[in-house]
Amino acid sequence: MHPQGTRIEWEHLPVDVQARVADALGSPVRSAQNQPGGFSPGLAARCSLADGRRCFVKAVSYDQNAHTPDMHRREALVATQLPAGLPVPKFTAIVDDGHWVVLVFETIDGRPPSVPWSVDELAKAFAALDGIAAATTPCPIPSLPTFAELHGQALTCYRRLAAGDRLVSAIDPWTRRHLSTLAALEDEWEQAATGDSLVHADVRADNILMRPDGSVVLVDWPHACAGPAWVDKVAMLPSVGLDGGPSPHFVERLLNPLADADPEAVDRLLVAITGYFVVSGLRPDPPGLPTLRSFQRAQGEVAQAWLADRLGLS
Repeated sequence: MHPQGTRIEWEHLPVDVQARVADALGSPVRSAQNQPGGFSPGLAARCSLADGRRCFVKAVSYDQNAHTPDMHRREALVATQLPAGLPVPKFTAIVDDGHWVVLVFETIDGRPPSVPWSVDELAKAFAALDGIAAATTPCPIPSLPTFAELHGQALTCYRRLAAGDRLVSAIDPWTRRHLSTLAALEDEWEQAATGDSLVHADVRADNILMRPDGSVVLVDWPHACAGPAWVDKVAMLPSVGLDGGPSPHFVERLLNPLADADPEAVDRLLVAITGYFVVSGLRPDPPGLPTLRSFQRAQGEVAQAWLADRLGLS
């Protein structure tokens, strides 16, 4: 299952916004090819300019979703501060009229990872994450929040269920049986997930590009924060299994991507992430994101199987 929003096309942008983009780039867009993947309801397109140059354009307004424009603004802020030399697209321009937010990046000659994931491409993705962590520890952007500060309110789902949240009646039998244990472990995840590396915090196949030479480029950085280097791998692994690739516990045993992480810290963060997916999947879809909850439910099932394996909870 691929994350997929209902995206707008270049032609949906108001004429005056298209003109502002042309002014920022010094040439109008001649053609735009929409790119699949991701949950954003906005534009994501490889564009050809009238002067022959190419670029990648992301655009959204409050009409598509109330929160996405601010995410684009945050991504622009992060992109301007990412250190040179990282495997990320070069940021070119932002056009922001208060309603529409347009981001322009260099276009990357690359493709998403194969689906299902291959072990070779997984190993390359993990190596890229290790390289980014090595180059950005300590985190070079002091204004970024920590992973715990960014997600502290969201990753409390098991504790809310244990306290009597109305969704407790809809949870699956495994969660109901182990809820007190899960809530206690979740209560410790913030202390476990401390670190000072730059963290992407949203690594999935749709945010990765494989270049023809086999190197990896990581795109879409609105959730960047500071935390332990292993966080991105833990958060990424359930989506690998969801895309038809190897299960998280198989990847652990084959590639050992979490070799440098404290196993108990991994367990506590995985509990919090699993609870988020399982419980969020029970909620209604947000405006403009009609496939989000089904994706979260499916990812929660993969994460839950991994968690049960790690904790020995049948």
